[in-house]
Amino acid sequence: MKDGLPYSKSLKIDEEINDDDHYLTSIETPIRSDAFEIDDELKIELIEKKFREIMEVLGLDLSDDSLKDTPKRVAKMYVKEIFKGLDPRNKPSVTLFENKYKFNQMLVEKDISVYSYCEHHFVPIIGKAHVAYYSAGKVVGLSKINRMVQYYSKRPQVQERLTVQIANEMKEMLQTEDVAVLIEADHLCVASRGVQDVSSSTVTSSYHGKFLNPQVRDEFLRYVYEGK
Repeated sequence: MKDGLPYSKSLKIDEEINDDDHYLTSIETPIRSDAFEIDDELKIELIEKKFREIMEVLGLDLSDDSLKDTPKRVAKMYVKEIFKGLDPRNKPSVTLFENKYKFNQMLVEKDISVYSYCEHHFVPIIGKAHVAYYSAGKVVGLSKINRMVQYYSKRPQVQERLTVQIANEMKEMLQTEDVAVLIEADHLCVASRGVQDVSSSTVTSSYHGKFLNPQVRDEFLRYVYEGK
């Protein structure tokens, strides 16, 4: 238990990992200005060639039936799936609605799946995002919150940046400062390599507006952790 809240794992709360390979340089994802001058099909072709070279350097036999199509599969996965959030054309469209019910309490969308990739080693970050806001007159369909989390997750990431990017998007999207985002995730760059610690998790948060009030923040955390 911590502050009256049940924790299922040992969590690092808002704490930067003390590891010389964990850092972020910008809130914006570092993308070159010419990143989208070539189309997806050419990107797949180029990545396939490069990944084939990596496999060959590793000594793998690409004539084997199990491996021969792996470079193409990896290339398509990179461009069309796990890193498609790099392309702003894949950003979900959002329609806002008037808050006709005059609902003025906290809305929480919890346990949103996060599946991202560490930008330092390109291995998975797997966890949950919890997003809350108070309406300033507009509301958004609940699935759009999930889709926006997924959009920012589908790119090489640092968890701190991902948390802030989602919070900033929510504030802009809903035209309100009253937003909270909390992400708890396991990093395979910690679990599968390096220190090889499979029991620790990382928690990051971004609180704004009303959520800077400790009582409001505690209400949000109770919604997130009660029953866990």
